[in-house]
Amino acid sequence: MRQVVLDTETTGLEAEQAGHRVIEVGAVEIVDRKITGRRLQRYMDPERDIDDAAFDVHGLDAEFLTGKPRFREVADEFLAFVEGAEVIIHNAPFDLAFIDYELSLLDRPGASKLIDVCNVTDSLALARRKHPGQKNGLDALCRRYDVDNSARELHGALLDAEILADVYLRMTGGQMSLFGDDEDSGEALGEREVTRLPEDRPAVAVVMASAEEVAVHEAYLDGLDASTENGAVWRRRARRARVEIAAQSRR
Repeated sequence: MRQVVLDTETTGLEAEQAGHRVIEVGAVEIVDRKITGRRLQRYMDPERDIDDAAFDVHGLDAEFLTGKPRFREVADEFLAFVEGAEVIIHNAPFDLAFIDYELSLLDRPGASKLIDVCNVTDSLALARRKHPGQKNGLDALCRRYDVDNSARELHGALLDAEILADVYLRMTGGQMSLFGDDEDSGEALGEREVTRLPEDRPAVAVVMASAEEVAVHEAYLDGLDASTENGAVWRRRARRARVEIAAQSRR
């Protein structure tokens, strides 16, 4: 499976409404959950002023960007890099608005929206589902998944894409290590050597609940049934499992 982690920097916060433009794209390729080393970074001359608030974020000014290619000059290279991939963007609606606006300005046939050439996954939406009620900005995710973002004094499209690639692999790879201080606790799933337990190892002891413990548990579930509209979720799932087992036995 080929994925591309993508980020942009822009002249402002609104695209089509205020005519703000993309000034940097950064993209990192992942194949079969491994970062391949293929990257794309392009700075672009927006041919317009950069808002002060945007400059404070990324530090790119008009003097640095003057003479750089325009988006239309790098569009083919950019689209070829992302074509057919699952493109991962943190807060995708923001970046898509700018990219789609740039594509709409191209006076040529072809893709008018990024989703015409690839699928898009919003890693911010994914993080919010995985960590509801918590901070899920890129810096917060770096702290949560122990990803080094010490070089991120200012935002940069390629730097942020590289950081997000590490965060995404850890966020979607399951538990990396039982203990947080293992040397290889940051490796992505699939990059570690598999350790198999010996076949002659002692059997795991199974301790069954006593009759008293079962009675206390059932009394607790009775209380949940009485106090909630849909009843105890454990009992609903147990009933569903019994129905599924019975259905399978009849096949």
